[in-house]
Amino acid sequence: MNIRLEQPEDYREVENLTREAFWNVYRPGCTEHYVLNQYRNNPDFIRELDFVMEEDGKIIGHVMFSKAEIVLDDGTRFPSWTFGPISIHPEYKRKGYGLKLLNYALEKAKAMGVGLLQMEGNIDFYRHAGFDLASKLRIHYHEMPKDDEVPFFLAQELIPGYWGDREGTYCPPKGYFVADEKPDAFEAYEATFPEKEKQKLPGQLGC
Repeated sequence: MNIRLEQPEDYREVENLTREAFWNVYRPGCTEHYVLNQYRNNPDFIRELDFVMEEDGKIIGHVMFSKAEIVLDDGTRFPSWTFGPISIHPEYKRKGYGLKLLNYALEKAKAMGVGLLQMEGNIDFYRHAGFDLASKLRIHYHEMPKDDEVPFFLAQELIPGYWGDREGTYCPPKGYFVADEKPDAFEAYEATFPEKEKQKLPGQLGC
């Protein structure tokens, strides 16, 4: 197993990996590969935290990080970060690869001065990498009332004391919604991949 920085020659392979990893998971089809495609030119994208994982010379995993913000109660914008999509090829899921990739990336992020991370995900998995409910740090999800304990909104303070006793609302980077903002461009991009069946399955968003 080898983890290294993504290179330009990896881009298409990584986008196809991401498509395979997320296909029909959260919605019929997926958009995560397009988010990644567009995000590499986003000023919030952190190239030093853009990693691929290889096994036997094949790319089987990928994770990227992005700058984000928390709006404090007084309106001040506090610097923060997020990550994702994090992708593991379906053939390698549930074998510990995802946690190894994430833990490696978190150590690199901490060394770079990344003090606080928020993300959306399954706490049953991400608790093993040190994440907990963001509400415990008084960080609120932008689409929910402040008093709600959002079970999929997670956070971790990588540098102790970075967040302190502040309170605020997390603002996801705008680049994560590019497929919704540019539907025609997304469809044109998706058409460059082999056709796959979109399925509406239990557990998807809205299902």
